Amino acid sequence: MSLTTGLVAFTVVVATYFVAYNLSQFAMAGVAGRFLWRYRRRRNPRNLALVARLAAPPFVSIVVPAHNEALTIVDSIRALLALEYEAREIVVVNDGSKDDTLAILTQAFKLVEAPVAFVQPLKSAPLRGVYRSLVEPALIVIDKANGGSKSDAVNAGINAASGRLILVIDADTMLEPDALSRAAMPFLEHPDTVAVGGYVAIANGCRIEHGRVTDVAMPRSWLARFQIVEYMRNFLLFRVTCASGNGVTLISGAFGLFLRDALIDVGGYDGTAIGEDMDLTLRLQAYYRQRKRPIRIAHVPLPVCWTQAPEDWQSMRAQRCRWRRGLLQVLWRQRRMIGNPRYGIIGMGVLPYIAIFEGLGPLIELLGYIVTTVAFFLGLLDWQHWRVMLAASILFGAATTLVSVFLSDISTRKYLHPRDLALLVTSAILENAGYRQLNTWWGCVGTLQAMTGKTGWGPMKRKAF
Repeated sequence: MSLTTGLVAFTVVVATYFVAYNLSQFAMAGVAGRFLWRYRRRRNPRNLALVARLAAPPFVSIVVPAHNEALTIVDSIRALLALEYEAREIVVVNDGSKDDTLAILTQAFKLVEAPVAFVQPLKSAPLRGVYRSLVEPALIVIDKANGGSKSDAVNAGINAASGRLILVIDADTMLEPDALSRAAMPFLEHPDTVAVGGYVAIANGCRIEHGRVTDVAMPRSWLARFQIVEYMRNFLLFRVTCASGNGVTLISGAFGLFLRDALIDVGGYDGTAIGEDMDLTLRLQAYYRQRKRPIRIAHVPLPVCWTQAPEDWQSMRAQRCRWRRGLLQVLWRQRRMIGNPRYGIIGMGVLPYIAIFEGLGPLIELLGYIVTTVAFFLGLLDWQHWRVMLAASILFGAATTLVSVFLSDISTRKYLHPRDLALLVTSAILENAGYRQLNTWWGCVGTLQAMTGKTGWGPMKRKAF
């Protein structure tokens, strides 16, 4: 076989990969559209109001791990205190912060020491103190030595929690007023429900008052704009499709509601996991399916919370490389589930898809771009082959992103200003011509980091809301 023939065959393989990926996204859009339509019919304001009016709604402990979160922690806690769901407590875990997180909390909420003994079934770093608020009885603050991971802080919060349900969020997450009512409903509808995830929206560019998003708008930063359409695609296509088939493999660390007993059964969060959220979700799936116990992990397809997206390249690079290392680690740890009929749709459908299109995807894409471009400039491939590959990756990719923007517009109705809608459409088109390729490169960098054993979160800049 000649070199040219081999290059043509390689180009066809890469183009086929892009076409298969984007066709799968289109198929997911159809599933997601039906799921959203049915969800809106069931989750009307009357049904949500019934949850809040139950005589004994499920008690929820909101666990908020906080490490150096002085800029945003007060706004986040005030938003949690203003939730429409009354049967809840807030457990803030100050994870050895080196800034003024604890002092700011003490001043804002009049904290006093309240030593209390409780069973600690999950391992965590030593506690340094337990505090209660004189002005907000539902607020508990746990001060502990830094355990080296978010997982360690969350486990300490789970130990201190008294709720049947545990909501785990990030310290910079702001919940929608009805978020808990929406997330608690699957537990009331289906007794097999052990966890519920939700659509995490990006707060950059929005107006925020008293810890609430009062006006949704597009940010000035193009980097943040690209992440908004990226989140729409991820949360409204793939995760909704997985939820429709009871095959959820990832509950975002920014918002996850769990049965406390289920968390205890699987040993809580794993402090050695880089992607602790996906690691926990798959361990829950494995634990129940191995024992042939019924399990349902639900997904709320409408925004339940808002979080900050990085707007500087250094933080963005660190985040994406960390996500990549976490994905590869959990795929390796749970490799026995891939292609295993014992795990149902998770083993036979979802994990193989993730392994191919997310695990191998960045490597295939980068090789495709490099080999095809170099071969074209060397005269080994003609213009048609190069154009087909770019069309399959960029134009087809932009079309699938536009579909997710359309689904977001008709389901959430958040970006209502014509200027914002125009920016969303523009971002959906431009995202595939530069931003996606940059993420592909970071994915390959993250792969190299995983192979060399790199750990740590890397730099992450925070801004006050």
